[in-house]
Amino acid sequence: MAKVKKAIITDAGFASRYLPITKTIPKAMIPIGAKPVMQLCVEECVEAGVEEIIIVATPNTKSREIYEDYFHNKSDNVKALLEKQGKSERFAPVEEILSFPKITVIEQDPSLPYGNGSPIASAKQYVENEDAFFVLYSDDIILGANDLVALAKAYEENPTVKAVISSQEMPKEVWNKYGMIALKDNGTLSHIVEKPKSPELSPSNMAAYGRYLLTPAVFEFLSQDFTGLDGELWTSDAITELAKISDVAVAKRGGGKWLTTGDPKNYFFTHLEYVLENSDYADEVKQFILNFKKEEQ
Repeated sequence: MAKVKKAIITDAGFASRYLPITKTIPKAMIPIGAKPVMQLCVEECVEAGVEEIIIVATPNTKSREIYEDYFHNKSDNVKALLEKQGKSERFAPVEEILSFPKITVIEQDPSLPYGNGSPIASAKQYVENEDAFFVLYSDDIILGANDLVALAKAYEENPTVKAVISSQEMPKEVWNKYGMIALKDNGTLSHIVEKPKSPELSPSNMAAYGRYLLTPAVFEFLSQDFTGLDGELWTSDAITELAKISDVAVAKRGGGKWLTTGDPKNYFFTHLEYVLENSDYADEVKQFILNFKKEEQ
């Protein structure tokens, strides 16, 4: 399989829907089970064989410092205390984090426009000499499979494409929340309509989401000259521009389930589903829900 050595994980917004907690910690450090969202994204990269991960943090906040501490602080004082208490096994999750491949934390370039393309543009110097690299939005979580592996496989099968994007069929009532995909006759990407205002403006029922394999060619279109909806710099617009000059492959979701933590409601549903599928106390949670329903009746 084609080797993709680097990945960019973006978390460079202010997450105003999560205030007040996000005035102090980055949104991707909110936990899912016992791990923050960002760690789940990092683990997805590790599983796909990535050798360096670039986390792009919100500028002019403590986000970079928090990520640096979480992924690089050896916490020797905690380790010593646990050893003294005879609870050394509890330190294993920290050792797992410290064993991850290289993690570089940077801040988004504050001179760039607002938009989900700006964190990627900020990391250009780290990936511009790669054949291809992954991009993950930390809002999105994939349960049950690894979409990066699916993207790499699609790239291996189509090595001349300039990008591969993940896609999933979505119900009509949510098309206005996503970048909706239009295809060429050969099955590659034609363009992406970002957040169509009505169902009639959506070119299909296929939505793109926050897992991409990109090549450095994308940086030609990640600049202030290519701002789009609401004056923002959109990754989907840059990929659409790429599709005008080359093929962009579209990969269907790699067998897992795409969930989002982009707002408190969907975060709660994602957290609950993760716990029910991945924790050793799932049965107790299910019983609690059943008991709660009985009490309401």
